[in-house]
Amino acid sequence: MAHPILKQLDAVRSVKTDLFHKDFLLTWEHSRPEIEAILSLAVALKELHRQGVSYRALEGGLAISIFRDHSTRTRFSFASAASALGLGLAELDEEKSQIAHGETVRETANMISFLAEMIGIRDDIFLGEGNRYMREVGAALSEGARAGVLHRRPSIVNLQCDIDHPTQSLADLAWLKDHFGGLDRLKGKRLAMSWAYSPSYGKPLSVPQGVIGLMTRFGMEVTLAHPEGYGLIPEVLEVARKNAAESGGSFRVVGSMEEAFRGAEVVYPKSWAPFGVMVQRTELLKKGDKAGLAALEKECLKNNARFIDWQCDRAKMDLTAAKKALYMHCLPADISGVSCERGEVSAEVFEEYRIPTYREASYKPFVISAIMYLCRVKDPIAKVAALLGSLG
Repeated sequence: MAHPILKQLDAVRSVKTDLFHKDFLLTWEHSRPEIEAILSLAVALKELHRQGVSYRALEGGLAISIFRDHSTRTRFSFASAASALGLGLAELDEEKSQIAHGETVRETANMISFLAEMIGIRDDIFLGEGNRYMREVGAALSEGARAGVLHRRPSIVNLQCDIDHPTQSLADLAWLKDHFGGLDRLKGKRLAMSWAYSPSYGKPLSVPQGVIGLMTRFGMEVTLAHPEGYGLIPEVLEVARKNAAESGGSFRVVGSMEEAFRGAEVVYPKSWAPFGVMVQRTELLKKGDKAGLAALEKECLKNNARFIDWQCDRAKMDLTAAKKALYMHCLPADISGVSCERGEVSAEVFEEYRIPTYREASYKPFVISAIMYLCRVKDPIAKVAALLGSLG
């Protein structure tokens, strides 16, 4: 009799994922079956870990992380995934490398990759730059491999850029699959992706963009809510509209948190900076204009304060389906009266859903593990089957 974990992997076995020795940068660059394969493999690896069974698939080599912004969950998830697969971890600190002395991207990419299998990159600060940088690194790696400098070209996984946060949205989707009992049960479910007030101004756009770009592919009825001036990258909105049309779901944009929450079965209140502000911020950061950045921050915080009532509280949760929609967040949330005076979510609501948000986050190391497996293991199903043999 086939082991239950192997039954979960039928989606992986039947799909040509085309990820072997490739990169994973944006979810919408990959087919829906390929996304489903990643989730199925992630669940299988999570179960193996729960049972105390190693899923080490590689013997040596490096996983290199490049974090150009702060991180807790993603940083440790990438490190955990690398270790679980048998890779050593090295973090590239640009200030301590020759990058600080003018070393080029194409040179750095090759010099760090002689024994590398995976490179994880977070570059979400500069709008219009993060995803472009990842592709520049990828082009340099491809050149090095063609020239025989690199015996194997490492794969790149996007750990958050200016456009998408794919490992987060995939973890979110894995949690929705778990919560509702399957991806097929997401069709028709109403999800509110809403801007929420925060006492900070520079939060990236990539989380809400990742959510609307992925959940619309599974027939969900997605509503994006934000105050005037807090729109997302127009091209990503078009991706969401196209996905919704193809999946039989829907996508709309409204200017009221209450309207988005009304009847919703899932709510995702999360602050982000206005698109126009991120454009200005990018130019100021490039110039190193500290005075300009300080003035922009002051202006933006003042503008944020106009929408201080955009908070996920009990009154808004009572508007949702049966008054008990699933609250989601990528963490850390700005919790009113806990981490700040006034923030994205009330302490009451967050405490009610605190453990579920931890469960949501718990999928990330296994999503990253699954992407690594598909990028670096030629026959991942055979490898998992061999591991299951150790269970007796």
